[in-house]
Amino acid sequence: MAPLAAQRHAANGSYYHLSQVALVGHACEGMACFAARKDNPQCWDQAHARMPPVFCLGQCYQAPAVFGNDVKPNVAAFARQHVLLGNLLKGGARRLETYVENGGGIALRHAIAMPHTDLISVIAASGLRGRGGAGFPTGRKWATVAAAGASRKYVVANADEGDPGAFSDRLLMEDDPFLLIEAMLVAAIAVGAEHGYIYLRKEYPGALASLRMALQEAYQAGWLGPSVLDTSHRFELELVIGQGSYVCGEETAMLNSIEGKRPEVRVRPPQITEHGLFSAPTLVNNVETLCAVPWIVTHGAQAYAELGTPASRGTKLVSLNSLFRRPGLYEVEFGTPLRQIVEQVGGGMKRGRLLGIMVGGPLAGLVPPALLDTPFAYEEMQSIGCAVGHGGMIAFADDTSISELLAEVFRFGALESCGKCTPCHLGSPELAAMWQAVLNGQRISRQRWHALVDALAESSLCGHGRGLAEFARAIERHYPQEVARCFA
Repeated sequence: MAPLAAQRHAANGSYYHLSQVALVGHACEGMACFAARKDNPQCWDQAHARMPPVFCLGQCYQAPAVFGNDVKPNVAAFARQHVLLGNLLKGGARRLETYVENGGGIALRHAIAMPHTDLISVIAASGLRGRGGAGFPTGRKWATVAAAGASRKYVVANADEGDPGAFSDRLLMEDDPFLLIEAMLVAAIAVGAEHGYIYLRKEYPGALASLRMALQEAYQAGWLGPSVLDTSHRFELELVIGQGSYVCGEETAMLNSIEGKRPEVRVRPPQITEHGLFSAPTLVNNVETLCAVPWIVTHGAQAYAELGTPASRGTKLVSLNSLFRRPGLYEVEFGTPLRQIVEQVGGGMKRGRLLGIMVGGPLAGLVPPALLDTPFAYEEMQSIGCAVGHGGMIAFADDTSISELLAEVFRFGALESCGKCTPCHLGSPELAAMWQAVLNGQRISRQRWHALVDALAESSLCGHGRGLAEFARAIERHYPQEVARCFA
């Protein structure tokens, strides 16, 4: 029996932003809402006036956003095959009957009939890489957990979609929850796990309601429980609700949160594939990564590998914010030029001149207009100091300055630091204060700026601090004149 993750936040409630907060009426302070703040200054002022801050409601397509005022965005596929959005394009599949009618369940039956080594080989041969930001080969991660000699293993879906600008996981869970459940079942069979958790952020009540109903149906239908589809496979799946922490999107902090510990980042090694949740080997994938699995198992590795580029196979969901003419959720093939996504998929800017595109969240740099011909793929984005990340794309117009953007990103970074490592805990607030001083008309020390950024890059415990450094360096690389004029 899995250790019970009931009172998981009881002893550490003070760590979380939202543990005792009702979200109704809260305005969003996420980066997409910051980009659109001049479209509704009153809403943005409201966001700043209320505490604690809410940094992303997953409504970036209608920013500035307020909790409870949600409408569905545009959804479309711009790929030769839609791997992820099939059911959303049909209006969703919130009931198991609808999901099965649309072809759901085939991958699960294939997985039950296959040797687990063959199942992992299919995922490896497809070229699927993690969609949470790191881009690690999924098949390799699965193989490591499968090879771990342990009587108990876990599969965890990281549904803490905290990167401002992204809302793809939210819509998948709200309108196609059985896709995630089937994917986790396939993963569990492949690695030999009998227990799983979905770690969902509190800011997504629609996804919570949809997943709760889907889990109940899945248990009633025999998909989940002690005998999956009347076989010897067992899989128990539990839903865990986060309480407001960006760092909980980091997998070791998330596992600590599930265990009821303070959700700080763990020092590695050991890797979680060997010593993860409750000290057992653990497979963690994000929602979009998992949701590609049923299509791959059903249609084959080669069909998936034919999409995208040789190093970045398949398709990727991109979330376009409200400054595009056609904001919404879109499925594109890897290798699609950013310019095509901006101008053809998103329809270009709704207003103003493009300052840059923040791709993959606030820790992944800003792509200037001159580099929009860069292919949207892992290595190609890294080559310009940016990243694929989770696929959120926030367009900034020329009514936002680089100084304002730097001040906002470091303010966000400082507020969301878990406080465990000194460079991030002390460095990010100082950087935030430096750029706020610039906005107040002062100049800052170039030497101190570089020293703090270097410390974040070299000594941070996790990707939060390192990501802030990467963002800072990308900005200085692509907008050197704007940054240079701020130094004393």
